[in-house]
Amino acid sequence: MLEKIKKEGSLGSFLLKTLSDPVLLYTALVMMSIMYHYRSQLTVVYGLLSLVITWLGIRLFDFMQKHKLIGSVLYLAASSFFIFLTGQCIELGQDGYPISWGLWFLTPQDSVRYNAWYTMAVFLLFQIFMMSVIYYFTRVRYRIFMNFLIFIIPFAIYGKEYEKMPTLLIILMAVGYVLLMVRFRQLGSTEKVSVVSRKETWQSVAAYAVVFAVAATLIPKPQVEANRDMLETLINADALTDRLVEMLNVFRDTTGGDQFRQTTSNTPVYFADSKEPLRLKTSTFTTYDFKTDQWSACGNDSYAVRSGETPILIPSAGYTAQAIQKAAELDPDFKEKFGLEEFCSYNIKEPRIRTVTIYCVSQQGSFAPVPQFAKELKSTGYDHDLSLILTGLIRNNDGAFGRDDSFVFRYSGDNFFLLEDNMEAAKLLMRDDYGQIVSEAYDIMNSANNNSWNVDDDMRYYEEALGASYIAHNMDGYGSLLLDYGDNKKIAELAEELTGGIDNDYDKAKVLEYYFYKNGYTYDTEYRKSSGENAEDFIFDTKTGVCYEYATAMVLLARAAGIPARYCEGYNMQTQTQNDRGFSGYVATANDAHGFPELYIRGYGWMSFEPTMTDLISESSSRSATNSLARAGLLILLMSLAVLAAILLYPAISHKLFLRSCKKRSPEETARRVMKRICKIYSIRGTKTSQEAARLVRNSANADISAAAELFDRVVYGEAKLTEAEKQRAVGDYIAAYEALKEKKKQRRKNKRGSSARSG
Repeated sequence: MLEKIKKEGSLGSFLLKTLSDPVLLYTALVMMSIMYHYRSQLTVVYGLLSLVITWLGIRLFDFMQKHKLIGSVLYLAASSFFIFLTGQCIELGQDGYPISWGLWFLTPQDSVRYNAWYTMAVFLLFQIFMMSVIYYFTRVRYRIFMNFLIFIIPFAIYGKEYEKMPTLLIILMAVGYVLLMVRFRQLGSTEKVSVVSRKETWQSVAAYAVVFAVAATLIPKPQVEANRDMLETLINADALTDRLVEMLNVFRDTTGGDQFRQTTSNTPVYFADSKEPLRLKTSTFTTYDFKTDQWSACGNDSYAVRSGETPILIPSAGYTAQAIQKAAELDPDFKEKFGLEEFCSYNIKEPRIRTVTIYCVSQQGSFAPVPQFAKELKSTGYDHDLSLILTGLIRNNDGAFGRDDSFVFRYSGDNFFLLEDNMEAAKLLMRDDYGQIVSEAYDIMNSANNNSWNVDDDMRYYEEALGASYIAHNMDGYGSLLLDYGDNKKIAELAEELTGGIDNDYDKAKVLEYYFYKNGYTYDTEYRKSSGENAEDFIFDTKTGVCYEYATAMVLLARAAGIPARYCEGYNMQTQTQNDRGFSGYVATANDAHGFPELYIRGYGWMSFEPTMTDLISESSSRSATNSLARAGLLILLMSLAVLAAILLYPAISHKLFLRSCKKRSPEETARRVMKRICKIYSIRGTKTSQEAARLVRNSANADISAAAELFDRVVYGEAKLTEAEKQRAVGDYIAAYEALKEKKKQRRKNKRGSSARSG
């Protein structure tokens, strides 16, 4: 290498030449495109690391070209070293990580936690492969098809998880590929080929690259709804999928919202035979860690309160107030003790009950998709025992729900607080001793049900609702966790500022919900949080995130305002479709995965809210942002072309318009305007006399405008009246001057092209 540096002249010139090597730059670009998929925040870091390793690799490959045997030995040693480092990274990554590197590599990245060592192992393997094959198929054995296969590898990586590669990387990859192929096919001098006009060839290639990049950026891309059925069913991997789902359940007890920051798949997950959109809940998390910005499930989030077969009653929102009224009816002393006379006078209306059947379209986890305000799991196609979880979820006891499992739920509407009596009655229960009220009401209801041989469904629903309410307000247990916001002073101050003076939980919750709509928060799936960034940063500083950040922020603010709250995940079913069973309804895909807050509203029960501004609008805006930019760019391009065309065509158009206007003017006015027009197109200043202008025109283009100059003087200085014949003489001089100038410019361009050809 030292000899080569000396030959190149200096270390600076050597580095400049080698660092501008197209193979080096293209390899680093390919590696950046690949690693963006695995850790977008470190794309530039991986790119720089690839640049250094590839630079060293190319020096080794150049040495191999001259010293075959020794070079091959060194290459094998370097490859072995890379493999050793990869093994070490995998070993380090497995420490404390629940799944193997192979499973991690095969699993969609939004389904697993980020593992820095596993990611480095991927980088090392791709790095040694990419720099070897790109160098070989350009400098050693030029193969455009093999390079094309290398070019599409990053796209295949994104395609397997239905993720979109950033537009900028796509354009750079495409331009880099074209330039690399042209460079080594046409612009590389060899013993047999000598490039004579390298400069002109590069000019053409550069022009093509610029035009391609501009066109790719500006021209709108069509929205294509791809049918991925064939791709996603190409391999019958049911058993493998079942195993993957089972093993990946280790991640279900924590969440950091990474699954919401990238597009996953349009493959259907659930189908609901429903006439209205639904929100499905599949997991709940109670404990938030500010240091890791993660939610984790506590024992109550998976605690089974009852097991057995269907039907399974689910503690239903909207029945708490009715249950307390029923308890007051059964025990007048209870009514008198808590002063519930006015409360009992209200006619609380039961929410309308609906029935929905939900079908599993693909392999799922161990929790059933429970619709919002579920009252009962009436039946299911799953033929084993199920458990009712304390948080209202339904879990199977034998692994994961499979394809074609179905669930029939009864659920209520969400119009409880739209009814005046319901609202006023609930407000009367929003008091400090609410926990004691529901506790004693539960005892009364439980005793009544145990002492009766014939317990109707309503009585059982009332008992379930009161039991859930008691647990949520048990300050010595679960209830204290539901109010934990980390004693964050800033969050507490904001919660007090927003909800201070409001006398009921529901109105407080709505204020917190709408706060995010009105205060500059942005939904952005491309935003990547910095290390240590958490809910406090989202609320007060960045104000940018996905549903995870919005839901987390509202849960913590609600807790600080004294409202029990928890973070939930599931799906928003908002897309209508028809399934293969012939039912029309709503479908949920992996892209419909959603995080949302659940708050306990006294006098009602658990209710979900939507602080995310709104998901459909935001995601639609996100999807159309590129095309909107493209349309704007295209409009600018068209406007620029229009301006350019106007500039080029202006002389001819202006000439035609001037002649047309002369027909409508008097002979005297025409004589004045002809002379001004001639001076304008010949750039003659207004200080010149008409005779001086005539001489300049004659010397410049050999055109005679003496008649026009004489007529101008007669009109301006002698105030003479001209005839129509004299008017035509003036116009004729102008036309002759215009044509002479046009011919002069044409001849000048011709002479310039001839001069360039001779100098070439």
